Amino acid sequence: MNVRYIAKLAGVSPSAVSLALRDSPRISAKTKALVLKFARETGYAPDARIADLMRHLRKPRDVRPQACFGVISFYDTLRPWERSRHLGKIYEGMQARAGELGYRVEPLWLRAPGMTHRRFDEILVARGIDGLLCFGSPDFGEEFPDELGKHAIVTVGLSIRTPLHRVTSHFYNDTLHALERVHALGYKRPGLVLGAYEDTRSAYAHSAAYLGWCEHVLGPGAALPILRLQGLEEPPFTEWLVRQKPDVLIFVHLPEMIARLRAVLKRLQVGVPKRLGVVVLSHEVKGSGFSGLQQNQRLMGAWAVELLAARIVNHDLGIPATPRTEMVESEWIEGDSLQKQATSLNR
Repeated sequence: MNVRYIAKLAGVSPSAVSLALRDSPRISAKTKALVLKFARETGYAPDARIADLMRHLRKPRDVRPQACFGVISFYDTLRPWERSRHLGKIYEGMQARAGELGYRVEPLWLRAPGMTHRRFDEILVARGIDGLLCFGSPDFGEEFPDELGKHAIVTVGLSIRTPLHRVTSHFYNDTLHALERVHALGYKRPGLVLGAYEDTRSAYAHSAAYLGWCEHVLGPGAALPILRLQGLEEPPFTEWLVRQKPDVLIFVHLPEMIARLRAVLKRLQVGVPKRLGVVVLSHEVKGSGFSGLQQNQRLMGAWAVELLAARIVNHDLGIPATPRTEMVESEWIEGDSLQKQATSLNR
């Protein structure tokens, strides 16, 4: 039974019933008694979650406690996003979406001097933190502390080995996207150059996509040997270019290596795109002059907040038995590093 039904039985308005059930002084004792009588007879019981929400909404906005998400990481600083444009954009996406959903985000330093995981858990409970947004770790393969495992948690990226709900870039599809684009332009010998850091952080998705695509689209044995570099070491890069003769380069690396790539190609007198096409996949591509795929960090941050809010609503706390992973595809940036290839007239 609901409030409207009790109101009909008592001959009063639904709002009067609601006030009577809350023992409001605005309702007479006689009406309260009548409403409570019909409530007992019909077996009416309020929904505790709705009642709690209504108590929150009846408070003035300036005194309502705002639900809060803690923002943590395994970096050696409280706010790693202030040192990284990549992480900064993710944090901006988190802040914006959290605000739209009625949450605030609070940075919390997991590795503060003297901090223990048990003490950190006590702080979360004392501050009423509803869930944790984790920026991951500089060390690939980090384990999430057992002491914090009772909270709702969403992490960004693949660096945390513990099976958590997470949001990450769709590295595999991004590489396929790049390969399909250059293939449609008529390129026949795509070569993949991978930064070692990006290779590891993607869980080798770029190399897997490249090898699989080449085998199925170009044929068995068509893939060129993948060149993996720590930075952009010129001798092995030059040797690889001369020996493998790619007609288009799929370059997956950190943003600081993109400018270096252009300088190296210029020094080697390799004309782009006339002699060699180039596609770059990185955190930032816009403004580089290259065509490529730029990660959509703000959307990653927004999706992380949405995923965490959903976990809290569903009371999905702790380390999940079946973690959910949401993958965000990157944005294509048009540059001047590709051109349509001349088609052969031979039949």
